[in-house]
Amino acid sequence: MAKKKAANPLPKLTKTEQDLLSHIQRGYELETDSLGGKPVLRHLKDNEEIRPQSANRNTIKALEQRGLISPGKGRDPLIIVWHLKKK
Repeated sequence: MAKKKAANPLPKLTKTEQDLLSHIQRGYELETDSLGGKPVLRHLKDNEEIRPQSANRNTIKALEQRGLISPGKGRDPLIIVWHLKKK
């Protein structure tokens, strides 16, 4: 009998990706420019703003490709607000 190939599991998240996801779960909103760059975490209650230094356009793209976040409309036409995908 032929052995079945195991499905490729998703690679582990980097520390930066884990950090972004944990902030989103704690009530922060992830915003980027229209090209997906310049990520900013904004707390919805007090409008506190955090600019993660190690996160960039590729970090956001990787999270989107893994199906963990999805884009939404922002307060400005040139701003994308990212949301966690519901399973």
